[in-house]
Amino acid sequence: MAGEGAMDEVVIDGDILTLEALEAVAARGAAVRLAEGAREKMAASRAALEARMGAGRPLYGVNTGFGSLSDVTIEPAQVQALQLNLLRSHAFGVGAPAGPEATRATILLRANVLAKGFSGVRPIVVAALLELLNRRLHPVIPEKGSVGASGDLAPLAHLALVLVGEGEAMVDGARLPGGRALAAAGLTPLTLQAKEGLALVNGTCFSAALGALALLRAERLARIADVAGAMSLDALRGTPAAFDPRVHRVRPHPGHGACAANLLRLLEGSQIRESHRDCPKVQDQYSLRCMPQVHGASRDALAFARRALAVEANAATDNPLVFEDGEVVSAGNFHGQPIALALDVLGMGLAELGAIAERRIDYLVNPKLSDLPPFLTRESGLHSGLMIAQVTAAALASENKRLAVPAGVDSIPTSGGKEDHVSMSAEAARKALLLCDHVRDILAIELLCACQGLDFLEPLPSGRGVEAARRLIRRHVPPLTTDRAMTADLEAIRRLLNEGALLAAVEAAVGPLA
Repeated sequence: MAGEGAMDEVVIDGDILTLEALEAVAARGAAVRLAEGAREKMAASRAALEARMGAGRPLYGVNTGFGSLSDVTIEPAQVQALQLNLLRSHAFGVGAPAGPEATRATILLRANVLAKGFSGVRPIVVAALLELLNRRLHPVIPEKGSVGASGDLAPLAHLALVLVGEGEAMVDGARLPGGRALAAAGLTPLTLQAKEGLALVNGTCFSAALGALALLRAERLARIADVAGAMSLDALRGTPAAFDPRVHRVRPHPGHGACAANLLRLLEGSQIRESHRDCPKVQDQYSLRCMPQVHGASRDALAFARRALAVEANAATDNPLVFEDGEVVSAGNFHGQPIALALDVLGMGLAELGAIAERRIDYLVNPKLSDLPPFLTRESGLHSGLMIAQVTAAALASENKRLAVPAGVDSIPTSGGKEDHVSMSAEAARKALLLCDHVRDILAIELLCACQGLDFLEPLPSGRGVEAARRLIRRHVPPLTTDRAMTADLEAIRRLLNEGALLAAVEAAVGPLA
């Protein structure tokens, strides 16, 4: 089934695409195939649209202009030119090109929307999109220019232009004009028929693609946050008493319970804990004691975002929609508000994972807070140790506060006032990806500092999960004995997080984390 386990091929029909399958295509290059039943649905939708066109009635974007020009009638002889002109005029994005993963995810979601069979396009249009994926031809899509209403018009127009032999695309590392890119991949330009240009650019696929990739990264970061937090707690000789299952049973937020269970498993078998079990300290700082409550709230925020993005991945976000009875209905499924708000919540959850991790980093290095050597170095004064690690984490955590300001509560009228309320879903998605980068780096800093703290408690080992993470890190990053530039050390841990090696090592020791 699509989305389960390692996938070499993903089948789409507009209804069964999972976020995990999307990531398999976007990040790991899985091939994509259109289900036969989807071809039949699309052919029926196209036939229904053509029947309505034959009746001579106005159909938005088929024989009318777009946006505030929707009252302008287009003659039958100009219908094909209308679709091409739409792509050319709307490919007006700016900024750096989206990366290959975001581009592939966008193409896949656009194909899946059309495969659902409510857009009135021919099956050949979806087949052309899938050829881009399977031949690794990636349109150049500028990141900025969408307000997330009428969908992601500018990004999707840049994508669609390549199908007709225009725009630009990346092929084998070379940036080529669209026509040359198609030829290099053994493809020919598509001639668009009525409504097909509009169907390619209408919808939330760019916002949803970036958002889905951010969500999947964030879910892994939530587990890494538990690993880093458990490592810090033992390095600081804190107590896991606050993670008692009875505590979360009487406040049963799902994320709370999952985090507490993870922390207990990660710390199981810790001899460091046994060494200070009878110390007079009653309670730890909130950044340690309240990890289930804070990490858990972030997990619940991610769960909310997952539900919205899972629906959006298989939603008909085109306009107008062509239904089974032949009715063609102009509506607003292209509006990005459902995912804008979900991604804003995701962003807030990420920012809080980074904020509490930064507090644990300060606790580790600050001689006023812990009994570890000042700034985790033996000869403090001569050596500054990990003093600036906390400063960098603080800079990232502070920037995250600004990035977490919601985008979806903003709106600005466009298209001559016809589009008088917009969602800013693309901005919410771009911010979520940047937040993922920042939180990953904060957690990498925490892991670096917590490993150093545990070194000072040797030969006592921490819990099995913590020790699995520590052993892996120490294979790539030696202990800090004298001051050195730490850029390579941080990059090594960042790589372990990006590649999934740290989570894999921990879960090999204690089983899958929630």
